[in-house]
Amino acid sequence: MCGRFVSASPPDEIAAWFDASLTDERLLDPSYNVAPTDDVYAVTAEDGYRKLETYHWGLVPRWADNPSVGSRMINARAETVATKGAFRPALDERRCIVPADGFYEWKVVPGRPKRQPMFIRSTDRHPLAFAGLWETWRDRANPAAGILHSCTVITTAANDLMAPVHDRMPVILPVDAWSAWLDADADLDHLLALLVPAAPGTLELHPVSTDVGNVRNNDPHLIDEIDPDDLASTTDGAQIPGQGSLL
Repeated sequence: MCGRFVSASPPDEIAAWFDASLTDERLLDPSYNVAPTDDVYAVTAEDGYRKLETYHWGLVPRWADNPSVGSRMINARAETVATKGAFRPALDERRCIVPADGFYEWKVVPGRPKRQPMFIRSTDRHPLAFAGLWETWRDRANPAAGILHSCTVITTAANDLMAPVHDRMPVILPVDAWSAWLDADADLDHLLALLVPAAPGTLELHPVSTDVGNVRNNDPHLIDEIDPDDLASTTDGAQIPGQGSLL
């Protein structure tokens, strides 16, 4: 799954890395603890040109009665994304890249009551490119409210690095797959072939403070490496995020 991630790079730097235009006037504050239903950046393409815009994290299908359904659709499984009705239309026509400076996952530690959060990032420290889908939704009872743009992150089986931590991970597209993923005319079989675990040697991870379990905590210390034997936390009632959100 992917239930928390980091998006702290300046939007102009994100746009430059993905060769995209920054077209949205709404600029997001840096976040070291992006949580479901937050607004996030996403890269889309239109007529061959990429653009970086803001989206609600949690896909809201067009047929939904209200946007609350998006809280259960922060992730889409690679194995079923082409068959589930909530995701197939977006897979066919509305694919995106969700940039991230890294993501968190929680590891079971024998003999300890709390899981140990781990921070995972690219070995070259460039932004990660999560494979995503986007949708538009309009409140039929209040058309004047405007259109909600939402997105989801596709997950796949864990690679060897992630397997000891969790059995799932976000699909991370290598640079040479970006154009194919965003290509409006891409073949479905080609798209599905891109939804694989990250290649060996492309990611690194380290333990971080359990403070990340509380969404109220949001500052750079969350990604600092800690001694895994020192699990002292300033957070009460920290929870493992994203439980039940994997579709």
